[in-house]
Amino acid sequence: MRTPRMAVVVLLAAGVALAGCGDGADVTGPPATPTSSPSPTVTPSDTVPPSALPASVAPSAPPAGSVPPGGVKPPPGGPRLPPGPGATELTGTVEAGVEPGCLLLDGHQLVGGPTDVLVKGARVTVTGRAQPDLMSTCQQGVPFLVESARRS
Repeated sequence: MRTPRMAVVVLLAAGVALAGCGDGADVTGPPATPTSSPSPTVTPSDTVPPSALPASVAPSAPPAGSVPPGGVKPPPGGPRLPPGPGATELTGTVEAGVEPGCLLLDGHQLVGGPTDVLVKGARVTVTGRAQPDLMSTCQQGVPFLVESARRS
């Protein structure tokens, strides 16, 4: 008779020890219910056209790649805007650098920008900022961070 009582005491002690490792929640109450529901699935019929949205919610610009109301797409590389404060505008023909993937324009190494516009041999106008302290694998030209580029 002593063995079953001892087993019960050991099991109760183990239960108490494990209960102390919990997160402090009441384990004697009903099971917890999730506080978040699964995300709803949105189908194309569930979307609302931008014209039906209030002005405070409607997008201010058309999505990328869409045709504007006039039917004419803006030039690649973005609209023609004057350079911002501290920005520089460079115009010339893009040249290949000695390292693969490096592009140069007027003694500057082009960093970033639209890859469909900035290609070897293209005549372009780029807007951006010289960043002489930027480390690069290209061994020539002053790094120039391109903010926008367009064919010229």
